[in-house]
Amino acid sequence: MGYQVLARKWRPHRFDEMVGQAHVLRALGNGLANGRLHHAYLFTGTRGVGKTTVARILAKCLNCESKGITDIPCGTCAACTEIDEGRFVDLIEVDAASRTKVEDTRELLDNVQYAPTRGRFKIYLIDEVHMLSTHSFNALLKTLEEPPEHVKFLLATTDPQRLPVTVLSRCLQFNLKPLMPDMIGGQLEKISAAEGFAAEKPAIERLARAADGSMRDALSLTDQALAFGGGQLVDSEVRDMLGSIDHDFVLDLLERLSEGDGPGLLDTVGRMAETSPDFAEALAELLATLHQLSLAQTVPAVFDAQTAEGARLADLAERLDAAWVQLLYQIVLQGRRDLPLAPDPRAGFEMILLRMLAFEPDSGNGNPRTTTPSRPSASDSQPPPPPTAASQAAPAQAEPTATTPAGNEDWHRLAAALSLSGMGQALADHCDWVARDGKRVTLQIDEGHRHLVNDNVTARLSEALSEHFGEALSVDIRVGRVSAETPAGAAQRVASDRQARARETIETDPNIAALKATFGAEVINESIRPRDRE
Repeated sequence: MGYQVLARKWRPHRFDEMVGQAHVLRALGNGLANGRLHHAYLFTGTRGVGKTTVARILAKCLNCESKGITDIPCGTCAACTEIDEGRFVDLIEVDAASRTKVEDTRELLDNVQYAPTRGRFKIYLIDEVHMLSTHSFNALLKTLEEPPEHVKFLLATTDPQRLPVTVLSRCLQFNLKPLMPDMIGGQLEKISAAEGFAAEKPAIERLARAADGSMRDALSLTDQALAFGGGQLVDSEVRDMLGSIDHDFVLDLLERLSEGDGPGLLDTVGRMAETSPDFAEALAELLATLHQLSLAQTVPAVFDAQTAEGARLADLAERLDAAWVQLLYQIVLQGRRDLPLAPDPRAGFEMILLRMLAFEPDSGNGNPRTTTPSRPSASDSQPPPPPTAASQAAPAQAEPTATTPAGNEDWHRLAAALSLSGMGQALADHCDWVARDGKRVTLQIDEGHRHLVNDNVTARLSEALSEHFGEALSVDIRVGRVSAETPAGAAQRVASDRQARARETIETDPNIAALKATFGAEVINESIRPRDRE
């Protein structure tokens, strides 16, 4: 016998061999074990997730000769063997895409009344059932609602929205979900061990991601990769086959961004271009990496920094501001949508990176860096006037030193003066000053803002306080009831007061009153905003 492709060779023959879809298998297994059999089942889901496979296993469960109706068919009796080989006379498989006419459906239904030839049930497996015409559905309705006791209908479709509601209401519907990459990767590792071909873990992970939730696509891609790689899965060759981006390029881009290195950034793009990449795929890889960076910054416990790649990501997570990472994600997301509008993909990709570079924050203050130098004013070009006698005689004042906040207002001023941005600033604004004991500062935050407290953000706040006071300080943040007004609360109160004054000004304005009286105008309260300068 010749070579059999992996997708067919590794097609599951029992429910316990399926990968994923536990919600479907549990319902079917319990129904079979308890004898609660429906006459029509509808399996929906994207390509390659197991719709037809589940239907064939269900056909074996219903017609197994050794065990009877069971959720675990024997796989060795004549019925099970013939169903696996596709020659069981009482399993009628129909491709609805090629038999769409009402005449085909009527011909099919003419034989429904006859008892099965060998099996316990006569089973009609209609694949891509949404392709049937309206007249075909109408011809099927009555039989689908009240079929003979010896008939079961198993329907499969990738587009259930195109099925008439009258058909949906007559079936038990099971939606098969796309498989997660780790599920697909685990199955590929199992297959590689059983088939005896070498497979690098990064190559398997890349194939699992490229399959986009489809096990059949994953196995087809594996066959293609084995042919491309001479019988083994090597990550570099799988990457070339798929046209994927080397992840080192993505990390190089982020490192150049963190350093503000524009020439280095474009040099990295040039090296990428030599591999003829798909720049839309490169943006997708960049988004995935920024997501990993955000996880490393906000939830360090779920991040693995043991690998070489993980160590580079951990270093980037320390160097990049969390708020800037969020901004970069939005820039890349918007750029990916706009990429088809660019003159050419590389130019669009470079423009997205330059936009990211233009929004690089200054050292710690969270403000975008201005790359255009300001023009000197006329007064700046003139030499300073000579010092007067009074100014020469005045003693130089000593630079004020930072003092520990003595009250709530002092903490508000201190929180505003710290070199913080993003989540670090948000944490400081929602805290209340408790005390300072030597080199330990104690703050308190309410339960509703507990999510702002994590090791990375607390470390940033500690560094900012240490920089402000000129000595190393540690920060202890307690979670509990905050009695005093926090900086965030004060800012919200001020904003509410300004909004109330703005609304009062509009309501008492005589011109507004004249418009309302003359033209019946109405004031839209949501549109009232306080002026920037008040």
